[in-house]
Amino acid sequence: MPAITLPDGSVRSFDGPVTGTQVAAAIGPGLAKAALAMEVDGAIQDLARSIEADASVRFITRKDPEALELIRHDCAHVLAEAVQDLFPGTQVTIGPAIENGFYYDFARNEPFTPEDFGAIEARMREIIARNAPFERIVTTRHEAMALFEAKGEKYKVELIRDLPRGETITLYRQGEWVDLCRGPHMRGTGDVGTAFKLMKVAGAYWRGDHRNAMLSRIYGTAWRDQKELDAYLHQLEEAEKRDHRKIGREMGLFHLQEEAVGSVFWHPKGWRLYRTVEAYMRRRLDAADYQEVKTPQLVDRKLWEASGHWEKFRENMFIATVEDEGEKDRVLALKPMNCPCHVQIFNQGLRSYRELPLRMAEFGSCHRYEPSGALHGIMRVRAFTQDDAHIFCAEEQIASETVRFVALLSSIYRDFGFEEFRVKFSDRPAKRAGTDEVWDQAEGALKEACRIAGVEYELNPGEGAFYGPKLEFVLRDAIGRDWQCGTLQVDFVLPERLDAEYVAEDGSRRRPVMLHRAILGSFERFLGILIEQHAGRFPLWLAPVQVVVATIVDEAADFAREAAAALQKAGVAAVLDLRNEKINRKVVDHIEQRVPVLAVVGRREAEERSLVLRRLPGREQESLPLAEAIARLAAEATPPDLAAPA
Repeated sequence: MPAITLPDGSVRSFDGPVTGTQVAAAIGPGLAKAALAMEVDGAIQDLARSIEADASVRFITRKDPEALELIRHDCAHVLAEAVQDLFPGTQVTIGPAIENGFYYDFARNEPFTPEDFGAIEARMREIIARNAPFERIVTTRHEAMALFEAKGEKYKVELIRDLPRGETITLYRQGEWVDLCRGPHMRGTGDVGTAFKLMKVAGAYWRGDHRNAMLSRIYGTAWRDQKELDAYLHQLEEAEKRDHRKIGREMGLFHLQEEAVGSVFWHPKGWRLYRTVEAYMRRRLDAADYQEVKTPQLVDRKLWEASGHWEKFRENMFIATVEDEGEKDRVLALKPMNCPCHVQIFNQGLRSYRELPLRMAEFGSCHRYEPSGALHGIMRVRAFTQDDAHIFCAEEQIASETVRFVALLSSIYRDFGFEEFRVKFSDRPAKRAGTDEVWDQAEGALKEACRIAGVEYELNPGEGAFYGPKLEFVLRDAIGRDWQCGTLQVDFVLPERLDAEYVAEDGSRRRPVMLHRAILGSFERFLGILIEQHAGRFPLWLAPVQVVVATIVDEAADFAREAAAALQKAGVAAVLDLRNEKINRKVVDHIEQRVPVLAVVGRREAEERSLVLRRLPGREQESLPLAEAIARLAAEATPPDLAAPA
């Protein structure tokens, strides 16, 4: 007689095993109609599954976050059925839900193209309208293999053959169509709804191995309703307009090429943007009592072995073997991160508790091997600069340092135009260094620091660094996308492994705690985010070209030169446009270049020693005497940390 405990604490008792559908109906017709699946003792299951014993049950409805993954998973099954209906002989492989959608990989002699999407989507809508129930079938390995062999589905047979011995093998039927699947699913295909769209087709190797057959992968997106789908498609449209690769090319900020895969060639304007951000960050760190250092690029493998990175991170490191005269070959690695090198600086000389917290910062050039397929503009590269810092402190200082760090990070994000961020707490990963006791200590210390700092977080299980738990700071940009940039990690492991210590107040030797922290993450990625956040139209203090002084007539050229020189002397990044072009042509050109301000000079302005300031891409303009225009633009171009309080 199972007792079902509901989220409000109430208990419903039943005479025998009961399905989720029956429990929902017993609670009320509204829930029976709305419930898509159920969570039984923390595991999401089909409503048709039987509950045999006492359990805590929560019903999943369309408004719950978990509904999206169910909708996308079921939509992948509907896609696969539609494809096999329309294209006989096509084999199905795997089709998971992913962020914002789903995909399914198909084996077919002729790859799919976007031109196939219309017919496929139409058949998907027919399958959804049919609302065939999802039926879970528990079977044996032999029966499942026989079923798919009879269908000519060799990929499914291989998947079943490779399943661990003893694993329950389940199939799901929707009408006449059957797939190998662990589930869970919603009640029927009708629960998918019509807020879906096929997005693109791509090649994918079977099981991700280039030695295997190339499959045809169809990507799609699916949402709770049409409003959510429309919002997502609008976001994609905006993202395409804001693509940092496109804007970077149009503005002449940077380029990438095959001869230096994963490394950025910064052009003059792009490097000015980079240096502006770097100078701002350096001033903020100086004001926050960080000490800047610089450490080597190439470091002997012995240090990486001692730190644990050689074991945990070796596949992502670039290695150089050198012949030292009279010695055996030395193996060096380009540093993928700065932390072990910072410990080496800490270890020079005997440290006192009076020096703690010691905040050590570096704009460290790092290299990490990323597969070429994972590279993405300047957002994901192999060579990057990290705004890295490590705070060596006593355990009792973790909370106060967390408070300071969160305040600094929040202020910096606001200055760059990001008003919103959220925090994830990432705890111990499966692949880690240190004992469980040490991890208990580190996680407890970071949670207590969050409590004192007033930081609310969501759990991100198993995603901590290999040496300690971390907070991840996730920005939300102008079109609603999330970017994980900042991080704060509590590390008891590395100081132990690298023998860092200080003299405590009582004369004893103690290990410092090491707080790994970053605010931007990497300059390259953050600059890519900034480009997309502002669509290349930066606030004046960030713009690589802040003002263009443009002439209407040749007679104004001398005064234009004088005005540009005066602006530059006042610290404004001003350039001249003396081309023999009509002013409308110049306006269009500089709007395309995303210049914030056009200072127009004609005969009258030259005579009156004034500038007509036009804020691009708008049409509004005002005429100001030269001195007043320079003062105003210089004030606007001042970085936020140097600007006078409002």
